[in-house]
Amino acid sequence: MLDPHDRRLADAWETLKAHFDNGDTLKPESNRLAFADPEFLLRRETRGMRIQMEMLKPDLAQIERGIEHTVVIFGSARFRSEEASHLQLMQARASGDEKATATAEVLVRNARYYEQSRALAHTITQFSQGKTNGRKLFICTGGGPGIMEAANRGAAEAGGISVGLNIALPHEQTPNPYITPDLSFKFHYFAMRKMHFMMRAKALVAFPGGFGTLDELFETLTLVQCKKAKPVPIVLFGSHHWKRLINLHVLVEEGVISEEDLDLFKYADTVDDAWNFIRDFYAL
Repeated sequence: MLDPHDRRLADAWETLKAHFDNGDTLKPESNRLAFADPEFLLRRETRGMRIQMEMLKPDLAQIERGIEHTVVIFGSARFRSEEASHLQLMQARASGDEKATATAEVLVRNARYYEQSRALAHTITQFSQGKTNGRKLFICTGGGPGIMEAANRGAAEAGGISVGLNIALPHEQTPNPYITPDLSFKFHYFAMRKMHFMMRAKALVAFPGGFGTLDELFETLTLVQCKKAKPVPIVLFGSHHWKRLINLHVLVEEGVISEEDLDLFKYADTVDDAWNFIRDFYAL
C-alpha cells in the first residue's frame, strides 16, 4: 500500500499548494511527478486514465468498508424536510413575496417525500445491522441535497454508514452532511457515476425528481430490459406523481416495448410497500 507520509508525495503536493495559495497560474513543468501534474492529467490524451481513476477510487474504498450490496435512492435535489419547508413558507409569507410564497407552498406539499426517503433509508439500515452473507444492504445516493440528503440522513440516524456519489457541476453541488465522510465521492464523468450506482445496486427507489432522476431511472430500466444488468427491484415512489408524469402503457400500445416490460418496476406509496417489495424479491 502507498504510504501517505512518503516524502515524495508531500513534496509534490506542497508544490501545488504553494501555487494555489499564491494565486499563481500553474505552468507545465517536465520535472514534476506525473501524478501530481494537473496540466498533464487534464490533457485530452490522459482522459482514459482519469476515467480509470474514477472507476477505481470509489470501488477500492467501498471494498475496504465491506460494501457489497446497496439500495440506491434518488429523486429531486430541491425537496426539503418538513421543518425546513414550513420555515421557508413562513418567511415567504412574512415577506409578502407572492412568487416566493407559491414556491414555498410547493415545497411544503412535497416535503413528505423527503421524510419518506429518510424513513425508508432508516428502515433498511436498521434491518441490515448485524446482517452478513449478502443480506446486508447499504444506502447509496447521488450525494446531493433533497431526497438524497434525506436518505443519507436516515441511514446516519439508524447508526449506519452510507455512500454518496456526487457530481461536479457548473453550479457547485456540495455533498450533504449525512454521507459517511470516507464514502463521499465526487465524479467528473456522469457515465462513471452511473456505473457505480449499478455495480452494487440490489434495488433502486426513484422518488419524484427532475431530468437527472429520469435519466437514472431509464438507464436502469434499459440495462435490465436488455439484460446488461441482473433484474433488481425498481420502485417508483409516489404513484400519483409517476402516473401523471409518464404513461408507459402508451409504449406497449405503440409496440415499442413488450407488455412484460411493465413488470420491471413497481409503484409504491408507503415506506412499508417499497421495503416489502424489496424484501420479497430477495426473500429477506
